[in-house]
Amino acid sequence: MAKQRRIYLLNPQEIKPETIAVAFAKTSRSPKPFDEIAAELNDARSAQFHERWVVGYGHSSVAEHAVLHIAIENISRLAIETIEGNRLASYTEKSTRYQQWEGEAFYLPVELQDHPLRDAYIETCKALFTTYQACIPKVKEWLESVSEQDEGETAASYSRRIQSSAVDICRFLLPAASLANVGMTINARALEYAICKMLSSPLEEVRSVGERLRDVSQDEVPTLVKYAKCNAYLVGTREMMQQKSKEVVHSNFNRDITLLDYDPDGEDAVMAAVLYRFDVKPNFKDCLEHVKALTQVEKVQLVHELMSDRGPFDQPLREFEYVQMTFEAVMDQGAYFEFKRHRMMTQTVQALTADLGFAIPLGMIESGCGEAYRLVMRSAAQLYHQMESWNQDAASYIVPNGFNRRILFSMNLREAFHFCRLRAAENAHFSIRWVAYQVAEAIQKIYPVIGAYFDIPADSSSKDILKRYFYSTSEN
Repeated sequence: MAKQRRIYLLNPQEIKPETIAVAFAKTSRSPKPFDEIAAELNDARSAQFHERWVVGYGHSSVAEHAVLHIAIENISRLAIETIEGNRLASYTEKSTRYQQWEGEAFYLPVELQDHPLRDAYIETCKALFTTYQACIPKVKEWLESVSEQDEGETAASYSRRIQSSAVDICRFLLPAASLANVGMTINARALEYAICKMLSSPLEEVRSVGERLRDVSQDEVPTLVKYAKCNAYLVGTREMMQQKSKEVVHSNFNRDITLLDYDPDGEDAVMAAVLYRFDVKPNFKDCLEHVKALTQVEKVQLVHELMSDRGPFDQPLREFEYVQMTFEAVMDQGAYFEFKRHRMMTQTVQALTADLGFAIPLGMIESGCGEAYRLVMRSAAQLYHQMESWNQDAASYIVPNGFNRRILFSMNLREAFHFCRLRAAENAHFSIRWVAYQVAEAIQKIYPVIGAYFDIPADSSSKDILKRYFYSTSEN
């Protein structure tokens, strides 16, 4: 007699995540149903299993079944950046686009206690927040003068839209010290490494958050995170490479997106991989030779048949991942905070500094806030350079969202479709839209057949975004 199919949840309110991980792991050798396996377990037996198999034998994938939902409140956005640097997790954070920050909601680094620059740091943070709050109503008034109420839009909806747009523009003033909240969903394997990285940070705040994360997580996954500690390799490598990097000769500053590397035959590779997937007879070389023998018209037709029925929320096929591109970008910190969420990319980001100047939104100039904006941003830059000579890592706290940052990143063509669709959309913040358009335009030049299907508004371009929203993108 055939066994009855069962699909059900193991209730995390009744079973701890560490025990759930053991229940799933034991199915490889036990014929019993999952709930029966779980019923036989307790905290002590689960811990014993993990000590032997996960810790002792290195079967770390078992720990991925133990999932925690962790709420982290009132930490700096600089610390959040370290937390969200872990790829295998999900995050939702307090938005600088949809929430208005309260006055003095900033972190005072422990490193500054009893330091001569402590008072200057507090005064500069207060000045940034005061300017931020003073500019919002002025920018809102200017937006009301240039933005009409849409047909069918209620007065309340119009007011919310204008308010959100004003906050969008003024967010450039918020320093990395701004306090925020972040919710994190993460498995125990990824969490252990995340804690190790935090405990290896040069910032006391991040190390403190790592210690607290380890403490609260041990209630649910005591065995799986108890060995998380400062990683000597991470610390030593950072210190050694910082010294080595000083030997590099610097070149001129470039604000635009630069395509560094790509496969010239990328489009052919995608088409060949798709044909390979749906025919069991030829090998990949056969498929690639077939595609290369097609005329340009035939290639266009093949891609049309591949892409034309795709819905607005359908991802391209996974075969698009065989094409990889590497870029270098300079973008403001506010844009980077959205950019870093695309963790399917490989991203290497340089430290947040005041060395690359700051962007100036057009709305700041048009609303009459330009002079106040420049003044406080230059004051923040001056303090940054004073702090940098003493502690470069702690100096990053004072750097506002508007300052530029350099990033190296690699993405596949499938991720590029997702990134450009999401970040080039009309409701996206204009600074990340500018980045998305530049990425899309660079790809369309090298892959024109597939690039024609990029999900970006056809009536705009990176130059249009620049002209409509920025007065300057790199002013010191």
